[in-house]
Amino acid sequence: MKSCCSPARSLFAVFTAFLFTGFLIPTPARSQQASAAPTAWVGAWAASPYDGDPWHTTPTLVDSTLREIVHTSLAGKALRIRLTNEFGTEPLRIDAATVALSTGDPNGPAPGDPTAETTIDPASLHALTFSGQPSIVIPPGANVVSDPVELPTPAFANLAISLYLPLQQISVATFHGSAQQDNFLSIGNHVDAPRLETPVKISSWYFLSGVDVEPAAPHAAAVVAYGDSITDGAWATENANHRWPDDLAVRLHNNPATANLSVLNEGIGGNCVLIHCVGPNALARFDRDVLAQPGVRYVIVLESINDIGALHDPNRPNYNLTAQDLEQGLSQLVARAHEHGIKVFGATLTPFKGAVYYTDHGEQLRETVNAWIRTSGVFDGVVDFDQATRNPAAPLTYAPTADSGDHLHPGDAGYAAMANSIPLSLFH
Repeated sequence: MKSCCSPARSLFAVFTAFLFTGFLIPTPARSQQASAAPTAWVGAWAASPYDGDPWHTTPTLVDSTLREIVHTSLAGKALRIRLTNEFGTEPLRIDAATVALSTGDPNGPAPGDPTAETTIDPASLHALTFSGQPSIVIPPGANVVSDPVELPTPAFANLAISLYLPLQQISVATFHGSAQQDNFLSIGNHVDAPRLETPVKISSWYFLSGVDVEPAAPHAAAVVAYGDSITDGAWATENANHRWPDDLAVRLHNNPATANLSVLNEGIGGNCVLIHCVGPNALARFDRDVLAQPGVRYVIVLESINDIGALHDPNRPNYNLTAQDLEQGLSQLVARAHEHGIKVFGATLTPFKGAVYYTDHGEQLRETVNAWIRTSGVFDGVVDFDQATRNPAAPLTYAPTADSGDHLHPGDAGYAAMANSIPLSLFH
């Protein structure tokens, strides 16, 4: 009787069985890797970086320690820090970095004593590493993330992030101006110091773009507040965290159904949707500031008042902005967010009559764009900041209680009114 298979075919069958068995039986190392689930990071604080504006000058940063204070919006079991050299033209060297809980009193124990604001809790001090190394060189145009730090933080922690920059060439500093938060610069390496002895106050965040946390609660996610100076918090009380995204974060935290949501402030003062004003325009920076942020589920878009205000600029004689231009640009943001499963809420533009760049034509565009935001159905929801801040007796202007005084930006009460007008049901 003949065998059913030839010797060659039998050998091939044995080899094939061995090959596939090898794939089905994992090695110990592979099995161990498969059992370790990756950490689901969620952004707890963010600031949108850019390369300069008319209102800030860059201090001497080399051979100096930057101690930068940030206010997070989500409790975490661990954290990591994001640094950026996005606009730098040379490699940026960070020789040492730490993170700690800030214990600084913004008012200080004595008038005019800036050192009080720089104090940290020494027990919470952790050195930052980058892929296991205590220093890192960030190439021009690049961003880096630190290794995780086992530092539990409450929902509204004040963190002090200290960076030592050695002697080097820094032609262009990547920063976020108008922080509404005191930060500090001190000559030499003092990243471990419980208190900086001779600090200089600075009003910007340098080379720092985000803090992510491993959430303490399940199903955590982030809301991005995307906009210009009104989102950035211009004229809010400094060191008090009274921007409308800050106030929204408190509301979300205090509501059990939304307590697992953080808020990331990605506003840039002077920013525009379609043209170059301050920082990359909203279309250009959307991938970086929204889509690339960890854990984002929602975004609130409040942009285009600066595009409208540019109609007043005599240096733009051929600038012929239409409402349809802005509607198209905003629609593009929605389409790109939806590709990533992110819901987009459109915010109506707040009043600006009396502002330095007000024009009647600009007001017509604002009203047309606001009507489109409310009725077009392009957005997943609407936030009516215009209704929340305007004067009922003179709807083209801010309510007196909401106006900071420049007729363009709210004050603290106006920002609170904006945050309070956001339906929390949008986030369920």
